[in-house]
Amino acid sequence: MMGDVEVIRVRELQGPFGPAREIVPDCPGEVWSDNKEWMAPEFWEPDSDSFVATVQTWVLRSEGMTVLVDTGVGNGRQRPGAPPFDNLKTDFLSRLDRAGVRPEEVDVVVNTHIHADHVGWNTVDQDGEWVPAFPNADYLLPAADNAHFGPDGPGSGRPERREIERLVFADSIEPVHRSGQAVLWEGTHRIDANLTLESAHGHTPGSAVLRLASGSDRAVFVGDLLHSPVQILEPSCNSCFDEDAGRAAASRRSVLERAADERELVVPAHFGGAGAVEVRRDGSKFAITRWAAFA
Repeated sequence: MMGDVEVIRVRELQGPFGPAREIVPDCPGEVWSDNKEWMAPEFWEPDSDSFVATVQTWVLRSEGMTVLVDTGVGNGRQRPGAPPFDNLKTDFLSRLDRAGVRPEEVDVVVNTHIHADHVGWNTVDQDGEWVPAFPNADYLLPAADNAHFGPDGPGSGRPERREIERLVFADSIEPVHRSGQAVLWEGTHRIDANLTLESAHGHTPGSAVLRLASGSDRAVFVGDLLHSPVQILEPSCNSCFDEDAGRAAASRRSVLERAADERELVVPAHFGGAGAVEVRRDGSKFAITRWAAFA
């Protein structure tokens, strides 16, 4: 519990997802090696230099509503060039059910941004057609991402990603538009008295963070502003997926500064292990003060 908000973690995938120095290419090698003792094995496999991550959904129960933050990869998706995501078959919906979350009871789905591993369970295959997985939910989509990744948008501009981006929009975003459940927002969007979305551009044009404030507790769900804890230690280091490096680094620093100053728990989309972390300022950088364990 954080104040009056219950926070539940539901994992979809966990494991190595590629070479660490390619995922966060700007990070000096010594940052990895100097922190090997606690980085391995939950965030890094030193022997293979593999980036280790979790794809997961955060479930928030707030003011009588059930809110999902990001929806992972999804089953049966064509994801050419992305083997970890291609034609998955997981029991994610059963895991949600075991956490007490039934699809028809979900009120709000938050997509922090429109990437393949954040929107996949927006929909399910019903007799060969993609339909919303959560029939009674509003799907909150960043307007800038909707335009950027939509059929008429430029996408990331990277040819190797464009086919995936097209497929992601077609199977995970367009169906919630057709059903009338998509809600586009920009700037800030208040979900309820405890939860507020804020734009944090850079990773994508519309990427966002979700802030939780209830009682004396504070948390910020940062999506992909952080892929690895090395980006806390070296906040200028971007991931290879950040579309605007300068804005991504600025957003990362701004969010970490506020988290340190206001004692917000930082909850990234892909951290394994404890899943969430408290940070403090360390000169012009940041340090980890405590891990907050979620089951």
